[in-house]
Amino acid sequence: MHLKNKKVIITGASQGIGKAIAIAFVKQGANVAIFATNPDRLQQTVKELTDIKIDQNQKIISKKVDVSNYDQVEEAITEVLKEFNHVDILINNAGITKDNLLLKMSQDDFDRVIAINLKSVYNTSKILIRSMMKNKKGKIINVSSVVGLIGNPGQANYAASKAGVIAFTKSLAKELGSRNICVNAIAPGFIQTQMTNKLPENIKEQMLKNIPLKRFGLPQEVANLVLFLSSDMADYITGQTITIDGGMVT
Repeated sequence: MHLKNKKVIITGASQGIGKAIAIAFVKQGANVAIFATNPDRLQQTVKELTDIKIDQNQKIISKKVDVSNYDQVEEAITEVLKEFNHVDILINNAGITKDNLLLKMSQDDFDRVIAINLKSVYNTSKILIRSMMKNKKGKIINVSSVVGLIGNPGQANYAASKAGVIAFTKSLAKELGSRNICVNAIAPGFIQTQMTNKLPENIKEQMLKNIPLKRFGLPQEVANLVLFLSSDMADYITGQTITIDGGMVT
């Protein structure tokens, strides 16, 4: 993948898909900075990443940061740039759900999901792109969801945030293409994570019926797609949204 020595920031990287992405980059020899809010999970993830380094010179950095807070993001990225000098790849993965039917959904639950899932993408991208433009190269991969493409009952806030990520991606790709910066989104379907494991079995069974491959995806499979889009092999791909869902959305 030619990712050895690349410098990467991954948000929401202490568990689930984000952690799988961090592991995949470290196994490729990249230097990784992970952002998350839970200090205990961050510490554990740093230990796991350090244990699998393929080169002792690889750097693993962690930052406790609320990615919806512009000032916190700016401080964290500034510190990473001092350590890394520049960042080649930004993975905007941080996301939460606060599901409810719209009639019962509070303003706080709507606002918080939009802030974490969408505003965070604005925060990290705006703060980092100046450095990428100076370097005349970069990759930004934003993690959306199939729910942002098709909607889902009880997830109006989540669907809106993930659809917003897709539109943001298309716009930013057009802004940065002339600077040799590729911006793409991925839209995972049902992936086995702590978040989806909490769903009732009857819901899982119903979802499985809608997946042609008849299985749920693995975080590592999402990470593989992220690696490809981050690599030189994807240098002519930008502004795209790639689903990884076992054929659920066609």
